[in-house]
Amino acid sequence: MLFFRSEERVREWCESRRMPVRPLVTIPQLWALSEAWYSTRLRPDSRRPQPAEMREIFARVGLAGDFWDPQSDSFG
Repeated sequence: MLFFRSEERVREWCESRRMPVRPLVTIPQLWALSEAWYSTRLRPDSRRPQPAEMREIFARVGLAGDFWDPQSDSFG
């Protein structure tokens, strides 16, 4: 995970390394994602979210598209 000051800096960094720009996550989105993802981790019945639950969590924090679909192979 890399942190950048702006989308412009992300694009500059990617261009300088000839890498495609992937979907970006803001700090507020990252915080909301971590709260949703790990909210039950200390419970004995805690488990990893299933793909449908993952998609719902991602959508709830504003992360949409194939990149965020755990069953999509569009990443590569």
